[in-house]
Amino acid sequence: MSTQNICPKCEKELDWVDGNYKCQDCDVSYKKFAYCPDCDAELEKLQACGAASYFCNTCNELKSKSLARFEFRPLA
Repeated sequence: MSTQNICPKCEKELDWVDGNYKCQDCDVSYKKFAYCPDCDAELEKLQACGAASYFCNTCNELKSKSLARFEFRPLA
């Protein structure tokens, strides 16, 4: 698992459980969102052949995963 998948509450690594990220210590499930490094709009994740790419509909171009800003939001 990537080291960027860190719980925003306790800063421990999140687990992948049932299609979402989960902090076992906090008992909170999260969804991961990616944001454009240029305009801060939410990025669309494109999945193909096991690789993920990110597209910004505002800038109308592909964005590097390494430059995207990621945020975890708790599931309601």
